Amino acid sequence: MNDKPRVVLHTGPPTAGDVLAVARNGATVEISAAAAAAVEESRAHVERLARSGEPVYGISTGFGALATKYIEPAKRRELQRALIRSHAAGAGSLVETEVVRAMMFLRLSTLCTGRTGVRLGTARAYAALLTAGITPCVPEYGSLGCSGDLAPLAHCALALMGQGEVTDASGMRMPAAEALAAAGFVPVELEEKEGLALINGTDGMLGMLVMAVADLRSLVKVADIGAAMTVEALLGTDRVYSADLQELRPQPGQAVSARNLMRMLEGSPIIASHRTGDPRVQDAYSLRCAPQVAGAVRDTLAHAEAVALREMASAIDNPVVLPDGRIESNGNFHGAPVAYVLDFLAIPLADLASMSERRTDRMLDPSRSGGLPPFLAEDPGVDSGHMIAQYTQASVVTELKRLASPASVDSIPSSAMQEDHVSMGWSAARKLRRGIEGLSLVLAIEVLVAARALELRRPLEAGAGTAAAQRCLGDRLAGLDPDRELSVDIEVAHELVREGGLVAAVEEAIGSLE
Repeated sequence: MNDKPRVVLHTGPPTAGDVLAVARNGATVEISAAAAAAVEESRAHVERLARSGEPVYGISTGFGALATKYIEPAKRRELQRALIRSHAAGAGSLVETEVVRAMMFLRLSTLCTGRTGVRLGTARAYAALLTAGITPCVPEYGSLGCSGDLAPLAHCALALMGQGEVTDASGMRMPAAEALAAAGFVPVELEEKEGLALINGTDGMLGMLVMAVADLRSLVKVADIGAAMTVEALLGTDRVYSADLQELRPQPGQAVSARNLMRMLEGSPIIASHRTGDPRVQDAYSLRCAPQVAGAVRDTLAHAEAVALREMASAIDNPVVLPDGRIESNGNFHGAPVAYVLDFLAIPLADLASMSERRTDRMLDPSRSGGLPPFLAEDPGVDSGHMIAQYTQASVVTELKRLASPASVDSIPSSAMQEDHVSMGWSAARKLRRGIEGLSLVLAIEVLVAARALELRRPLEAGAGTAAAQRCLGDRLAGLDPDRELSVDIEVAHELVREGGLVAAVEEAIGSLE
C-alpha cells in the first residue's frame, strides 16, 4: 500500500506545503484535468506558429545571443536536444535530492499554468519522474540566477531525455536511460519550444527559499527555547518580556517571541527564587533583547515568505504563451526578487546565532554566570567542562558572518553580453542553506550548555517549557553528567534541533509555540 502523500497540480499556484511534501516526503505528483487542458491549449498556439514560418524566439530561432538565426523545421528537434545538452554544463558536487525535487516540482507547476507551450506528455513525464523517485544528478555550480537556473534545470531535462545520470528511489546512482527503462518510461524527444520551457525558470533558487523559510520558522522557535533556558540558568528576569512593554514597540515578531518566552518561563521556581532582593537591576542585552532579535528574524521571514508565495504564483518562462495566442519575450526569469530575500535572510540568521553564542559564553564564565562553576565543570581545572563547545559556536558564527555577505550585488555578464546583468540568486540560495545548518548547530550548543547549567541549579526547578526541553535532551543523552566526549553530545543535540524533536517536546508540555 502506498502511504506517500499525494500532490495534485492545478493551473493555480502550489502551496509551500506542496513543495515540502514533494521535496522532503517523496509525495507523488499528478496533473489535474484543468491543468492538462491549459497545457494542451497553449501547445496548440506553439504548433500553429511553428507551422507559420514566422521567426519566433524559442520555436524557430536560436537562443540567447544566437536569437537572430532562423532554424529550419527539419532541425528544430535537434535544436531542442542541443540546447539541453549544451546547457547541462554544471560542475562540482551534486546538490541535495530535496533541492532537485523541489526544483523539478516548481518547474512542473509552471508548465501546468498553460503559459509555456510544452506538450502534455512532456509535463506528465516530469510528474512521473517525481512520483517514481528518480532524481537527476545536478552539480552545484552553473546557475547565474538569470534566464532561469539554466544549468541545474538543464540537468533535470537531460534526465527526461534519457541522458545524464540520476539516482533511483533507493539512492543508487545510475545512467538515466537505465533508470527510465527500469521504471518503464520512454525518454522524451523534445519538440519546438520545450527545451526553453524546461530550463527558463527561477525554480532552483525558489525551491531553496521555500525550504529555508520552513527551516527558519522552526529554528526561531529553538532560539526562543534556548533563550528561555539561558535566562533561567543565569538567574535572569522574565519581566522584560511582559506584554505591556512589548506594546510600546509594536513590531509583530517581537511580541510573538516575548509571548513564547513568558509561556516557557511561567511558574518557574528558578525565576521566583530571585524575584525580590536581587541587587541586579538589568540583564545583559543577549538576554534582555532576545525578543527584539528573534522577533526581527520572524518579520524578515514574513517578508521572504510573501516573496516566495508571489513567485510560486508566477508563470516564468521566456518566451511565454499568452491567452490570446501571442508568444512574447520578457524578463520575468530574472531572479532578483528571490535573490534579494535569500541574501536578506542570511543577515538575521547570522545575528541570531551571534546572540546565542554570547548567551552561551556568559553561562561558562564564572564572573558573569551567577554562581555557576567555571565552564560548568564538575572539577574545574581537571575537567574543562563545556569550554570548547563555545569555541565551536564561535567558529560557526564567524562563518555565518562571512555567508551574510550578499551574492546578489555581484553580476558577471554572459552570452556575449546579451545577458549583461544576472541575479546570482542560486549562489545566494546555496550559501543560505549552509547558513541554516550553521545556525541549527549554534542553537543546539546553547541548548546543550543551558541544560547542563539548569542541572547545576537543582534543587530549584525550571519552568514547564524549559524543563521539557531539558528532559528531552537528558533522555536522548541518557543524562547530562560531565566528563563526556562533547562532540557526541553536540551531535545528539543538533539532531534534536534539526528533526524538530526539541520543539515538539516543549510544545507537548505547554502547547504550540508561535
